[in-house]
Amino acid sequence: MTHSHIVSEHVVMMLSAETILARVSELGVEIAKAYAGRNLVLVVVLKGSFLFAADLCRAIELPNLRIDFFGVRSYGDGTESSGVVQITQDLAAPIAGDDVLIVEDIVDTGLTVLHMMDLLRTRGPRSIAVCSLLSKPTRARVAVNIDYLGFSIDDKFVVGYGLDVAEKYRNLPYIGIVERD
Repeated sequence: MTHSHIVSEHVVMMLSAETILARVSELGVEIAKAYAGRNLVLVVVLKGSFLFAADLCRAIELPNLRIDFFGVRSYGDGTESSGVVQITQDLAAPIAGDDVLIVEDIVDTGLTVLHMMDLLRTRGPRSIAVCSLLSKPTRARVAVNIDYLGFSIDDKFVVGYGLDVAEKYRNLPYIGIVERD
């Protein structure tokens, strides 16, 4: 009789839903102050940033706030980003003359964000800044200025609040670490 080894996994909470929402509210207030009287476009990086962006945009009290979506996929060996980015969904409207805030779920090596900034800069925005829910500073391979940062975390693989592993766990209201038994 053959026994197959079944690996089970569970998620251990790292950042609670309440902690995340409190920080997102603070970021919204900071962003609203910084961009008062200007045309701000939130460029939401799909898919992982969509939940963060939904809460963030509701926390930014600006009348001239627009939201657009940018899908990217970076190529690497599966666990390492190469920084080579393929656009899977482009912006729906021009950003020339607008202030652009890239909304990311996590800045890891920095290569993908840096490439996106370079690409978007060619489209003539007034300014480009970065807002990221999470950053893993120990993984950085290039210097990327994160203008609005939710949390710096250790080099752990995290899921929840939009972040996934093989499309699982995006729907968790908190951010956690996957542990395998």
